[in-house]
Amino acid sequence: MKTDLEIAHSVPCRNITEIAAKLNLAAEDYDQYGSHKAKLSLNLGEKLASRPNGKLILVTAITPTPAGEGKTTVTVGLTDGMRRRGLNAVAALREPSLGPVFGIKGGAAGGGYSQVIPMEEINLHFTGDFHAISAANNLIAAMIDNHIFHGNALDLDPEKITWRRCLDMNDRALRHIVSETRGKGGYSRETGFDITAACEIMAIFCLASSLEDLKNRIANIIIGTTRNGRPVRVSEIKAEGAATALLAEAFRPNLVQTLEGTPVLIHGGPFANIAHGCNSLIATKLALKLADYVVTEAGFGADLGAEKFLDIKCRKGGLTPSATVLVATIRALKMHGGLAKDQLAQENLEALQAGLPNLLRHIDNLTQVYHLPVVVAINRFSADTDAEIAMVKEACAKRGVKAVLAEVWAKGGEGALELADAVAELTTKENKFEFSYPDSMSIREKIITVAKRIYHANGVNFSEEAEATLAQITGMGLDNLPVCIAKTQYSFSDDATLIGAPENFDITIRSIRLSAGAGFVVVLTGVIMTMPGLPSVPSAEHISVDGATGELIGIS
Repeated sequence: MKTDLEIAHSVPCRNITEIAAKLNLAAEDYDQYGSHKAKLSLNLGEKLASRPNGKLILVTAITPTPAGEGKTTVTVGLTDGMRRRGLNAVAALREPSLGPVFGIKGGAAGGGYSQVIPMEEINLHFTGDFHAISAANNLIAAMIDNHIFHGNALDLDPEKITWRRCLDMNDRALRHIVSETRGKGGYSRETGFDITAACEIMAIFCLASSLEDLKNRIANIIIGTTRNGRPVRVSEIKAEGAATALLAEAFRPNLVQTLEGTPVLIHGGPFANIAHGCNSLIATKLALKLADYVVTEAGFGADLGAEKFLDIKCRKGGLTPSATVLVATIRALKMHGGLAKDQLAQENLEALQAGLPNLLRHIDNLTQVYHLPVVVAINRFSADTDAEIAMVKEACAKRGVKAVLAEVWAKGGEGALELADAVAELTTKENKFEFSYPDSMSIREKIITVAKRIYHANGVNFSEEAEATLAQITGMGLDNLPVCIAKTQYSFSDDATLIGAPENFDITIRSIRLSAGAGFVVVLTGVIMTMPGLPSVPSAEHISVDGATGELIGIS
């Protein structure tokens, strides 16, 4: 069986000018990055402003397991399938982070015959956007320390600086560090690194509507407090202009293609377990002007990625999805039913029945909380039996939701034709989309509402540190912001071992961070880390370069 990389190399990349022509783009609408990638003009949105928006299709998934769900693979395959049906569809995706690429999860360009190419370039440095975001973040950190070193005119409290450095790599050794400057004015303080996909600059980058908005949001970032407790913003150390300059080129959305030549916009890449999990708002809005159907995805399961896509991105961007695709695999559902990974190849209806409540809870959340039309995509594996597939379809039908087989890994867009038909039909149905909570709720009430309505928790426990931060945020008059809850992706609860559809649990809020520039409050539960670590056998051990051909090896 060919690897994803071998499949990607087996299909020649079309010149990016051919892909741009499918979107009716003129030469001045984009700049080529080599033959197979391009950056779109920031003026393009204004040029297309009078065009009606296409229909937005959100792809999300059940709670992930080590068995895999294939959300990006289905997203790509569905978009290819819609193009095969003669529909003007494009995909809008996140950029991969180097953390998962060299860690355990792998890349984020899809898989099999449902991939975005050039796969290895997208999964590694791509057009340098992540590096620009890291540089902008770390420039602000450097200017904070420089300000203190040269006299500290703002009277910043070194122990109350909340701004951390970032790196696009899993590195647990950097979670907690001591930063030190020497000489006259020197000092030391405890701080740390976050992974770039979890930093506030990434969130701002993905929610800003223009370069001016980007600069204003960066200026509004709170970096810490003075010794008398007054919040200090980036604008006071005069770093917003230089940070925006570092981001100006990166802020232009990227254009690439699927194996079948379907246009894809890839831009921005926040994680969904520790950030808000969606590609950039500017890329999504541009895609909606360029196509009749825009297929996008939200990270991890629907309790994380979809919740944040709907409650944060749609709220901030004025978006309304026309349909939702919920990806599930028989394998993953059997794991939620208690089977070990090495037992998934055999038919087991009992385990599948036990795991179905996870799928059904996600369906209920999307249809009853958000009031969105939903279709379930069963991402088929070769070991799935007819009886198992029938059981999933029957369970979904009892919820009034259609379940459709997707064989996109093996067949590309051809394996998504039935799904494409179901999604196109779903977009014609009326939906009464609403958020899971209103702006008028307090931060505390929003956290409790998400925990109870989406996670199905009994209640929420707040640590003393979280309570103190809540009081500060309320005192600053920022109680109207949405919440971005950082939680394990492996469970509805904050305990990764509680698989399936757990009940009778509480959520514990360990700490809270105000992201004033992004415009939301980050809520950290349990032991969730904003700087992941590498596994015992990282994927990096298997990635290399063929010395004779220069081709990359081992990327998945």
